[in-house]
Amino acid sequence: MNTQFDKLFINGEWVKGSSENMIPNKNPFNNIELGSIQAANKEDLDTAYKSAQKAQESWAKELPQVKREVMEKAVEVVENNQELIIDWLIKESGSTYMKAAGEVKVSINSMKEAATYPYRMEGKILPSQVPGKENRVYREPLGVVGVISPWNFPFHLAVRSIATALATGNGVVVKPATHTPVTGGLLFASIFEEAGLPKGLLNVVVGKGSEIGDDIVAHPIPRLISFTGSTEVGRGIGALAGKNLKKTALELGGNNVFIVLDDADLDQAVESALFGKFYHQGQICMSINRIMVHKEMYDKFVKTFVSRVKELNTGDPSDKTTQIGPLIDQNQVDRILKDIEISKEQGAEVVLGGNADENLLYPTVMTHVTNSMPIAKNEIFGPVAAIIPFEDDDEAIRLANEHPYGLSGAVHSSSIERATNLAHQVKTGMIHINDEPVNDEPHMPFGGEKDSGLGRFNGEWALEEFTTVKWVAVQNKRRDYGPFIEKK
Repeated sequence: MNTQFDKLFINGEWVKGSSENMIPNKNPFNNIELGSIQAANKEDLDTAYKSAQKAQESWAKELPQVKREVMEKAVEVVENNQELIIDWLIKESGSTYMKAAGEVKVSINSMKEAATYPYRMEGKILPSQVPGKENRVYREPLGVVGVISPWNFPFHLAVRSIATALATGNGVVVKPATHTPVTGGLLFASIFEEAGLPKGLLNVVVGKGSEIGDDIVAHPIPRLISFTGSTEVGRGIGALAGKNLKKTALELGGNNVFIVLDDADLDQAVESALFGKFYHQGQICMSINRIMVHKEMYDKFVKTFVSRVKELNTGDPSDKTTQIGPLIDQNQVDRILKDIEISKEQGAEVVLGGNADENLLYPTVMTHVTNSMPIAKNEIFGPVAAIIPFEDDDEAIRLANEHPYGLSGAVHSSSIERATNLAHQVKTGMIHINDEPVNDEPHMPFGGEKDSGLGRFNGEWALEEFTTVKWVAVQNKRRDYGPFIEKK
């Protein structure tokens, strides 16, 4: 397996980019440079898309057992190189060891699910209203898929699209986030190269958004653009894709609620909130953004929660005992600190944390928060817990739905029926009872509503996203077209 990640991967070859720009790759914890990559330009991108298009023509016709064998071999490569991948996730994305190991595990499960897809490209035979006709529906690959991967869970959020696209017979071009060019892209070139994927099917172009960002979407070859990232960028991608009549699979931002009802198990709720808020420093689209607690439970919850947050270890993510590592860069730290300060000016209180050391933002807890404050209204994407009181179930539902996002969420109650009834009224793509919102299973539909995106990943729902259907009607006997063609 190649471990020199200083080049692009186009048409089965490791090549130097043609842009004048360099992409520096830095460790967000200590700012040590991990390397640099000559960036791709528009010509490189065009070559990558054309290579994927050419290779896909024969790959689409390949036998299902051949596709499955390649996918299973890729799983084996990942399993044999877990520590290498974990090390890259730690030093490139600031992942703690616990998070990096968890990310590799869920990625393997996602790849195993994708390995089943070649045998799940099912069609249908349907009746016809026309005598002697048979209606057939075939499921086919789209052609070429463009994948734009994020920096927070770069390995998993890239592979769920890459593996799905390849397993369903498509070619792929990946543009990883410039913060994580290796874990979000180049690692997969090495993995699938070793797995025996035909040349040209998978291409990885590392480049600046300002240079190739629009073109990876607008290029005439890809039929689907899969993007995970911010709602703001997703809107632009959706608009550009729509203009060019392309499908999109968009997993965007979240403002996820964690609702604690007055009959909840306090300890269980606190433990769920700790994980759902602070896992990977809160840099997950599904992370808790607002902890909403019934007024009767509020003080007890805050006291218990703060005492547990104080126990979290913050520091070097390469230390296996670290639970809170760095944010991806200083811009993220500054953005969050600004939201904290404005919220304080509006009446919120910082009862723990609120300070940073370079890219390390220490775990922070804020009380007296209202839904209109920046720390509640904006997606935090960091280790800040904003705790909001509510009067009753109706107010909890109103507050939960007040903002335009709808990705994930959680409800805690000793009454499953009460919690489920409330969950049905929260407008979100996913929600969990007596758990936290950071959940992903490879066979379950993953995606959001409203400003949190379009489409679904995983399982049979991913099959729908990454394929298309063709109606082939077979007229088995001569059709009578009636008076239109009667002989004179």
